[in-house]
Amino acid sequence: MKKILFLLIFIVLMSFDVFAGDYVIGDGDSFQISVWGSPELSLSAQVRPDGKISIPALLDEITVRGMTPMELAAFLEEELKKVVKTPIVSVIMSGMSNYRIFIFGKGASAGVRTLNRETTLLEFLCQLGSLPNADLESSYLVRNKKKIKTDFSELFEKGDFSQDIVLEPDDMLFIPDNFEKRINIVGAIGSPTTIPFRKGLTILDIILSVGGFTEFANENNVQMLRNTEGGERMKISIRVKDIMKGELDENIKIMPGDFIVVKETLF
Repeated sequence: MKKILFLLIFIVLMSFDVFAGDYVIGDGDSFQISVWGSPELSLSAQVRPDGKISIPALLDEITVRGMTPMELAAFLEEELKKVVKTPIVSVIMSGMSNYRIFIFGKGASAGVRTLNRETTLLEFLCQLGSLPNADLESSYLVRNKKKIKTDFSELFEKGDFSQDIVLEPDDMLFIPDNFEKRINIVGAIGSPTTIPFRKGLTILDIILSVGGFTEFANENNVQMLRNTEGGERMKISIRVKDIMKGELDENIKIMPGDFIVVKETLF
């Protein structure tokens, strides 16, 4: 009965401390080795720079670098059979210095972050802050030199949890800036500004977000300059006043890099 209870506790603990991707033990990592029924063989250990730990009561030194916690537990169980009849070993990570995530691109602060527990992509992005200058649609995740996920916008901006994944050690996140996609709006409006592009934005969304028109605005003569595939800019005239009266068919969607000019009336 005690053995069954321990196994249940062991499974629960391992589900919290070892993640699905099988964390690989590296230099500097620390963990607790517990041997059921033999507290004298249980110990805390930290991996030395040579990738080894010391277990004086059993093997003296063993190389653990490159093992997963499950593999280390299985290895110790085999070795402990020499001194324990039916050894049951658990390896619980207490500190992970090998869980490094690399960030590059101009949309977030570049660098290396070391995590100390299982972390998902969404959790990691939240740690980076609001990311107002990030082009999340063009962002991607590299693992083992291959892109395994692109476009973080549905996850981070819309909360689509089906897009979330668990990060693994040495994952690389490319997060570019959204400079070329930003929307500029100037002229007779409450607050001329630059706005990060987001899918689904309309001209009315933009006008309202900057405080609406001034009293001098020509509300039915809003000009939009839009980039074309040929590299030139086309001009689009928009009757925003009519849109506000209910002609929503004219409420065109914003595209990356649109430049909006609200002209003033002549009288």
